[in-house]
Formats: sequence, structure tokens, C-alpha cells
Amino acid sequence: MALTHFDAEGNAHMVDVSDKASTAREAQATGWVKMSAETLEMITEGRAKKGDVAGVARLAGIMGAKRTSDLIPLCHPLPITKVAVDIAPDADLPGLIVTATVKTAGQTGVEMEALTAVSTACLTIYDMVKAAQKDMEIGGIRLLFKEGGKSGRYEAAP
Repeated sequence: MALTHFDAEGNAHMVDVSDKASTAREAQATGWVKMSAETLEMITEGRAKKGDVAGVARLAGIMGAKRTSDLIPLCHPLPITKVAVDIAPDADLPGLIVTATVKTAGQTGVEMEALTAVSTACLTIYDMVKAAQKDMEIGGIRLLFKEGGKSGRYEAAP
């Protein structure tokens, strides 16, 4: 399979999508922040010194999705029509599970925007409570599904 972000000489370039049809696109990504049960309890009980951890991280994830083309060099700026970031506690992890869904109608997909939303939200969670626990772990960031475009639907294995 040829990689589209390289030209015939092997130089990185932004893919020309001008001839592609504009279609509905959607992507969902997930990730987690693993922490101690005590830190999770502090967050869920609203005792974090910096405030509403999930609320701030949700906004950061939305902002991250909107700024993806500023952060990832070959991403196209897109007219995003929806960004939803869900942050849920998971006592078994223990930690927070972050899921982001991004939609647009355009000529290229929003997978990178969904992944950036999750990454930004996870980093913000870490930042909000790092004073309480520095050894938190961020991981599991991956694409769950994408829909639209020439390649159609992709769904990750469970």
C-alpha cells in the first residue's frame, strides 16, 4: 500500500483532496488515564484543587480537535460540525476513560481530530491532578471507528 503523504520523490506533502467528493465523515477514538483509586475518588467527589477535572478536560478535548491541523503538520483544516468528549470513571482501571466523537462534511476524514481530542483531554486530566499523583499513566489511545469517504467504515476489534 502506498502512503499518500509522500510524493514520488519520497518527500512529505499535504495530500490534494480537491477532487474528492464532500461526504459525511465521523470518527470515534478512546484512551484512558490510569491512577490510584484515591486520586479517582478525589476527582469524582469534586475535591481536585484545580476544579472540575472532567469539565476542563472535556473542553480541552474539544479545543484539541479544533486545532488538530495546527498540531499535526499534514492535516487539513476542517469545518468540524460536532465534537463530543465523554469522560467516565472506571473503578476497575482505576481511572478515567475518555471517548471523543468528531463529525464533519468534507473531503477528508476526522480520525486525527478524534485522536487529538482524546490525547488533549487525557493530558489535561494529568495536568489537573498531577500535584496529587505524578505517576499516572496515559494509554490505550486508538481509533474505535471511522465512517465516510472512499474507504467506507472501519471498526476496531473489541
